[in-house]
Amino acid sequence: MKIYRFLTDDDTSGFCHKVSESLSKGWELHGDPTYAYDASRGVMRCGQAVVKETTAPYHPDMKLGVQ
Repeated sequence: MKIYRFLTDDDTSGFCHKVSESLSKGWELHGDPTYAYDASRGVMRCGQAVVKETTAPYHPDMKLGVQ
C-alpha cells in the first residue's frame, strides 16, 4: 500500500529539514514543490507531497509521520 503526506512550513530551513527527514525515513518526493504567499501572516509558505510504500494496513487514525 502507498501512503501520502503533504508537508508544509514557512519558507525557512525548517521546511528543508522536514522534507530531508522524511526522505531519510524512506518517503519519496511526489510531484513538484509548491510555494505561496500567506498574506494573513506576511510570509512565504512551501509545500511538498511525499509518498511511501508500507505493509501496514491503512487506517484513518494512523500517524503518517511515524510510518
